[in-house]
Amino acid sequence: MSDIFATDSQAADRSFTVSEAAISRIAQIMKTEKTENMMLRVSVSGGGCSGYQYGFTFDDETTADDHFFERDGISVIVDDTSLDLLNGAELDFVTDLMGASFQIQNPNATSSCGCGSSFAV
Repeated sequence: MSDIFATDSQAADRSFTVSEAAISRIAQIMKTEKTENMMLRVSVSGGGCSGYQYGFTFDDETTADDHFFERDGISVIVDDTSLDLLNGAELDFVTDLMGASFQIQNPNATSSCGCGSSFAV
């Protein structure tokens, strides 16, 4: 597990990590999809079967409440509200018999659905 570091001081009191596998997969997707100049946006929104759901998109625009995390030339952005719900979480990319997917190990989640894409706090 490797830390992605915050490039803004407002996120310094909250942590978010990204595994080597996730960094590698993000870089591969960016190259394949020709989105090299974009950033991965990780977000949390209301919905899903457990109350909140994770979202992953590529974005080339930011807002005033975005926090920037960079490592190995890969930029990840998380909005302030999502970062509150993701504090201490790790983004990973997992390949197993069921397939391959991004997964978030979130210590703030009190429960999650079977697919792992939604959670409750």
